[in-house]
Amino acid sequence: MSKTLDRISLLQTFVRIAEAGSISAAARDLGISQPAASRQLAELESRFSTQLFRRNTHSLALTDTGAELLVDARQLIEGWELMAERHMQSDAELRGGLKVVAPVALGQQHLARIAFAFQQAHPGVDITWLLEDEPIRFSEVGCDCWIKVGPVPDDRLVVRKLGSVSRLLVAASEFVTEFGQPRSPEKAAGLPLVALAPYEGGRIPLARGGARREIQPPVRMQTNNIFALKQAVSQGLGMAVLPAWFVAQELAGGTLLDLLPGWRAPSLDINLAYAPGRYQSQRLRRFVEWLQAEVPSIDGVDA
Repeated sequence: MSKTLDRISLLQTFVRIAEAGSISAAARDLGISQPAASRQLAELESRFSTQLFRRNTHSLALTDTGAELLVDARQLIEGWELMAERHMQSDAELRGGLKVVAPVALGQQHLARIAFAFQQAHPGVDITWLLEDEPIRFSEVGCDCWIKVGPVPDDRLVVRKLGSVSRLLVAASEFVTEFGQPRSPEKAAGLPLVALAPYEGGRIPLARGGARREIQPPVRMQTNNIFALKQAVSQGLGMAVLPAWFVAQELAGGTLLDLLPGWRAPSLDINLAYAPGRYQSQRLRRFVEWLQAEVPSIDGVDA
């Protein structure tokens, strides 16, 4: 093994330790022993004549130098992989890792199925699938791409729209039995609301054709978790604005009802973000194309 490849291997071990948070977990991921991973880390620290982690009995934390090296190491490893891929035969099987951050509910119910189908089609690609609704620091997470519902708050990234989420005002059938079916947004404005932060507060814009209304119903409960929101609505706690894809089965089964047929809350874009670069890996480009083709096929998502 060449010294250059030796150094790449040391950096790969260092990056995995930083991401896993422990030497033992990184060793398992890399398929090596814990002592071997410890020796590689010690050798890297010796080569740089510095400490990369602060160690105690329970955890590892990057030093300032370690945090700076982590950014550089990821870039160097990526550059090495891209160079190797670029000089492979064009018809060679896709190989390498893809680290993807996706929204929790959509990522769990639909996007995971799409991503795993991609992996089955390309078994040489290893996918790390992370679910997160909160904004991330792209460079710190070290992911290849980030799928986010709503705007991407980082203008340094390349953003591609995958589709739009249709949203409607829904309530449990028991709720409608108790309060009645509102015939207009003005009637719905007096009903209790369960709100999803940060998308809804006290004000809900609604549209039907060219008509526009804005209602301000009393908020009975607010949550940042869409699963908790649907549970609260299903139990009759209030009405809520929910994405069509998330309540398609309940609407079909009649347990949840479209409270104002034809009226819709503003749609939300499903965005894909990745770092700009002169040369993107073939596996990332193919994954982006796969998502662009498959995401619009989700029921309740518009192209």
